[in-house]
Amino acid sequence: MTHALVDSKAVCIAYETIQKKDGSLPLLMPMSEVAGRMAIQPGAKYLEMAQGGEGVLVDVAIDQGGCFETSKATTHTDPTYIVDNVIHYCVANMPGAVAKTATLALTNATLPYALEIANKGWKEAMKSNQEIKLGANVIDGKVCYNGVTDAFNIELADVDSLL
Repeated sequence: MTHALVDSKAVCIAYETIQKKDGSLPLLMPMSEVAGRMAIQPGAKYLEMAQGGEGVLVDVAIDQGGCFETSKATTHTDPTYIVDNVIHYCVANMPGAVAKTATLALTNATLPYALEIANKGWKEAMKSNQEIKLGANVIDGKVCYNGVTDAFNIELADVDSLL
């Protein structure tokens, strides 16, 4: 998919790389908040059940690789597994279980950025808003996000030179 985006010469601004000055990721935060609030529900459910486990790990960061050495992604259909008598709940995209809540949270966070890009155009939005500029991943066939260039061994382009 990365190579297809590069070949298309698209402008790609990624949700997960838009970043505030303090390093926070404002478009991932709503999903993290939803998952964090949801985490107590499966934890309580599996602690109540006679599963033979001594505890429950709920890994809300499984989408980013997980928090625990024994974490591996599971699904809403098959949400748990046991390692060392500990129940692991590592559902990727936990907020998908509460789609309306997740959609409203994500839309509320996204709308100001989308409006700025729509009203100013992507170039002016990036020039005037560092948060949006940090979200740039591909511009006109050039990859300008370090994580992507590292993963695909592609030359890193300077985003400022593309504006």
